[in-house]
Parts: sequence; C-alpha cells; structure tokens
Amino acid sequence: MAGKRSTSKQERGLGDSGAELFPGEDEKQSKSGYHGHRARLRGRFLDAGPDALADYELLELLLFTALPRKDTKPLAKDLIEEFGSFADVIAADKDKLLAIDGLGESAVAGLKAVQAGAARMLRAGITDRPVISSWQALIDYCTALMAFEETEQFRLLFLDKKNKLIADEAQQKGTVDHTPVYPREVVKRALTLNATAIIMVHNHPSGDPAPSRADIDMTKKVKEALEAVGLVLHDHVVIGRGRHVSFRQDSLL
Repeated sequence: MAGKRSTSKQERGLGDSGAELFPGEDEKQSKSGYHGHRARLRGRFLDAGPDALADYELLELLLFTALPRKDTKPLAKDLIEEFGSFADVIAADKDKLLAIDGLGESAVAGLKAVQAGAARMLRAGITDRPVISSWQALIDYCTALMAFEETEQFRLLFLDKKNKLIADEAQQKGTVDHTPVYPREVVKRALTLNATAIIMVHNHPSGDPAPSRADIDMTKKVKEALEAVGLVLHDHVVIGRGRHVSFRQDSLL
C-alpha cells in the first residue's frame, strides 16, 4: 500500500523554524486590532491631551515607536505594576528596565530619553538668570532629576557673582541613605570654576526630605570650608518625593 505523501514545510506555509510564512486570519485580526488601538490612543492624546490618558496608556504611546510590531498594552501595564507609576518607570535604573521581558535596548533608550528631555527642559528655567530669583524652577529641575533616584545623589550648583548658574555637577552617588561629601573637594572645584557661591542639593530615596544629623553636620563643615576662602553657601536643599527641605528656610544654615 502506497504511503501518504509527506508535505514540505513550504507547502504547509511554514518557514525553516516551523513558524507560519503566511499569517492566518486570527493573527491578521489580532494585528489589525492593536494597530487600530494605537490609532485611537494617538487620537485621544492629540485631541484631549495627556490628562485623558492613564499612566500605562502614556507608556504605550512611548513604546509604539520602539516596538512597532508588538501590542504594547500588556507590557505597559507590567511596567506600572513593577515600578509603581509613570514617573517611577521613566526614572527607573536602565538595568532594571532591561531586565523586563520584552522591553529591549531601543525601548529603554526611548524611556530614558524622556527623562533626560524633561530634565533638560526644566534646566532651561534656571539658565542665564539669577537662580535665587528662579527658586521654584530650581526645585522643579532638581525634583525631576533626583526625586526618583534609588540611591543618594549629591549635586553642586556653582554660581557666579550675579547668582547665575556656572555649572551643575553630580559629585557623588552613594548608598540608599548616605553620600560621602568632602568639603576640601567642594572648595577646590568652586575655585577652579571661579564660582562665588554654591547651592548643595541631595536626595533622600526614602521620599522623606527631613535632614539627618549627618546632613546637618556635613553642611556645617562645607559652609565653614567655603567661608574660609571667601565663598558663600546659599543653601542646601534635600529632595524627597513631592516635597523638599531648604536648610536656609528652616534656619539650619
């Protein structure tokens, strides 16, 4: 009895890996469905503005370009579940983002570019103008840059004699509750930049900006070191989640 003729993969519409060369109707409908969803989401964003979108929907929009052939809705929801909010996702460490299944370097780069763009826009609010008279702009900038960091970060804002920003530099990254600061190095850098005043800024990853005893003691040492060479410490600001503490406003300086 003649055996059944075996059909090749090509005849069955399969590629070398066994995957379908020609998608079936179910797959076509699925693709059509999420492409239609993308169009509707874009339209809602453009017509009603960002407030009309939930956090995960805004993430979907960002992921569309990096993942053009993927339904990004489940991934966006997974990111919110993992990190907590849109802001937490954008500010998350890149290695933690890369560990999320389905994300990849292109998508992570896109998310981190949003964070960098937001910080750069806010930084424009304190550039070429007296920082002291643009205080809220300074707080907004530092909050965007540091509030969601998972470890302590210490920054120095170097000012000229008109209190305009000369340089904004990250000096140290520490642990979850401590950043080493060396007064002598702060003074050295200020003199190199010909700065006349400094604002110190650091974050508390816990979200509570209340200064610790160590914060207060360190600030006193830096202030004394600056004053010894005729420089001024205008303030030390501690950034938390949605709140901040100014040493000068709280009479700690």
